[in-house]
Amino acid sequence: MTRSRSSRTPKKRASGGLRTWLGWGLKLGLVGLVILAGFAVYLDAIVQEKFSGKRWTIPAKVYARPLELFVGQKLSEADFLTELDALGYRRTTVLDGPGSAVVKGTTVNLNTRGFQFYEGLEKAQPVQVRFNGDYVAELSSTTEAKLPVVRLEPLLIGGLYPKNLEDRILIKLDQVPPHLLDTLVTVEDRDFYHHFGVSPKSIARAVWVNTSSGQMRQGGSTLTQQLVKNFYLTNERSLSRKLTEAMMAVLLEVHYSKQEILEAYLNEVFIGQDGQRAVHGFGLASQFFFSQPLSELKLHQVALLVGMVKGPSYYNPRRYPDRALERRNLVLDLLAQQGVATQAEVDAAKKMPLGVTKQGSLADSSFPGFLDLVKRQLREDYRDEDLTEEGLRIFTSFDPILQMKAEASVTDTFKRLGNRKGVDDVEAAMVVTNPESGEVQALVGSRAPGFAGFNRALDAVRPIGSLVKPSIYLTALEKPSQYTLTSWVKDEPFEVKGADGQIWRPKNYEGNSNGTIFLYQGLAHSLNLSTARLGLDLGVPNVFKTIGRLGVDVDWPTYPSMLLGAGGMSPIQVATMYQTIANGGFNTPMRGIRSVLTSDGQPLKRYPFQVQQRFDPGSIYLIQNAMQRVMREGTGRSVYNVLPSSLNLAGKTGTSNDSRDSWFAGFSQDVLAVVWIGRDDNGKTPFTGATGALQVWTSFMKKADPLPLDTPVPDNVVQAWIDPHTGQGSDANCPGAVQMPYIRGSEPAAGAACGGNQAPADSVMDWVKGWLN
Repeated sequence: MTRSRSSRTPKKRASGGLRTWLGWGLKLGLVGLVILAGFAVYLDAIVQEKFSGKRWTIPAKVYARPLELFVGQKLSEADFLTELDALGYRRTTVLDGPGSAVVKGTTVNLNTRGFQFYEGLEKAQPVQVRFNGDYVAELSSTTEAKLPVVRLEPLLIGGLYPKNLEDRILIKLDQVPPHLLDTLVTVEDRDFYHHFGVSPKSIARAVWVNTSSGQMRQGGSTLTQQLVKNFYLTNERSLSRKLTEAMMAVLLEVHYSKQEILEAYLNEVFIGQDGQRAVHGFGLASQFFFSQPLSELKLHQVALLVGMVKGPSYYNPRRYPDRALERRNLVLDLLAQQGVATQAEVDAAKKMPLGVTKQGSLADSSFPGFLDLVKRQLREDYRDEDLTEEGLRIFTSFDPILQMKAEASVTDTFKRLGNRKGVDDVEAAMVVTNPESGEVQALVGSRAPGFAGFNRALDAVRPIGSLVKPSIYLTALEKPSQYTLTSWVKDEPFEVKGADGQIWRPKNYEGNSNGTIFLYQGLAHSLNLSTARLGLDLGVPNVFKTIGRLGVDVDWPTYPSMLLGAGGMSPIQVATMYQTIANGGFNTPMRGIRSVLTSDGQPLKRYPFQVQQRFDPGSIYLIQNAMQRVMREGTGRSVYNVLPSSLNLAGKTGTSNDSRDSWFAGFSQDVLAVVWIGRDDNGKTPFTGATGALQVWTSFMKKADPLPLDTPVPDNVVQAWIDPHTGQGSDANCPGAVQMPYIRGSEPAAGAACGGNQAPADSVMDWVKGWLN
């Protein structure tokens, strides 16, 4: 009995040990399940919180002005086609839907795209535009019904990006082109509509393929898993990350429909890199690679984008077109095999070129100068996070055609003047505005187009030289009882002792003097002696007040040297000052933004046109007349070596001491432009205002082809016939008699006998022209 009892003891001990281990195993299993359940609850909260909330931080999108077409509009066919190209319109032989255009001689047929403007949705429509010279001669629908106006969708010129530099254009499923969803599912996850987030079949197939080949050739991730990885996780390669991805994929499928998951995937997937900006989603990828909205893509384009999902860098069609073409055709063949597309459709698609644009049309470095202006104005009303996360849609006054012409004028002029010593170190800036509205239409912040650094148009505060002179003469002309355009002023040397005991002796640029001259001649020929003497008679503080009324409050010391432009302004400030002169004395604050919409197209804020009358129209008319004489007989007359004499223009040259800054500001009826040329280190340049900035301005005006200045004569202005040598009233039939404008009551007495008047003995009326400032 004893032996028997002792022989059974080990079995009982073994059995007890097994039960102990099983007990511990069960407990550990339960603990593991609890932990797993807790982890699942944690992941479930993450999945729902982000997916149900604001899924993406969307940068604000900045749009150019929409091109509006109407009969009689001054617009060349070449400029119109340039805009269509920028918008990504396809040149075809027949219209094949929105975004297509057919060019036949002077007629362009196009199918516009629908767009959500501030005022509401404008639907796509077929339109015929016929040109006659540089004008729109006819505008009609394809049914030949006349159209009063047609508005194209605006060009998207950039965005205000969040710190992660991600960008996307959100799309809905009803915006996707035919075949996109089927192609995506066929290529990336054929069992998408049948699995629950994880596909055992796909995993088994991937294991078999990879094991058979001895290398990683296929993955087993579903579309849902790919979305989870991109949306929630990092690219870390580990078993724990893969298990987490699988759990979250299942949880995502539990809470959301296949359609919701597909829509999120279409907006999240990474499809390319644009410099530092990451291109996410098919909506932005379509614009970036094809310059077209996603809804317009054809089968061969859809196949390329879907094929790139596997490796956006490896299959980049701009860098590796052969790889991209092979991948695209492989996708097309797969569509035929799976019955997604017919063999005929696939064969036709494979004959098509890749069709990608040379560069992304939405590159964030395309127009950095203007975007900088927009950002500064927006920050007056919005927080940075509103601008980089809420997907606001910013509509501006930016004119892409004028911008390209402004950039080309800078580039072309420097090429032409490039043989001058020191020109390589010279920089440039330019501001172009609409004289009536004060809207900034183009802005160049650097000599190098697309430069995204120091914005000289906004931040380069430099001495303006003789650009200050119109404010002096305007101050005088506001006193018609004392000053008219033909008042006599002395252009003779003088000196002034300052409060510090220093003696100031101004000089003309050429170092000469001209005796007694007409007031307007001092401005036309940019004479320093007569101008400084006039400014001192008026009082420096009064001249500063005029500058303030023109739109720029200056904090300059009241030194006499300020009368000759020693004070500094930026090009945008100069444009503000000259804007008031160009607009008949009405001040319109510079603005680049028209309106703002929310991400879903709801109106948020409009920036209305503001105007305030600052000057009597009569005195402004006189100063404009003097500035037109600058262009006809003074320092700006070289423009008519290039531009037609029928083009009436007004402007002023400016040069700072030692030719450190070259300026020109001038305007036509519909375009005002300010140009600055100088060195960032304030060194000397080989240019005066006439030989540098004026040359850029002239080149731009030739390209812009503006309307001639045609200011209506104000009610308080009369035209009087005068003797051009004496300024006294003359009979209209006298030889050489000319008309001059005067504020009513200040004009000379009319009717003097021809030749009966004498000029002051010390006057020099027939002096040599050709002064440069």
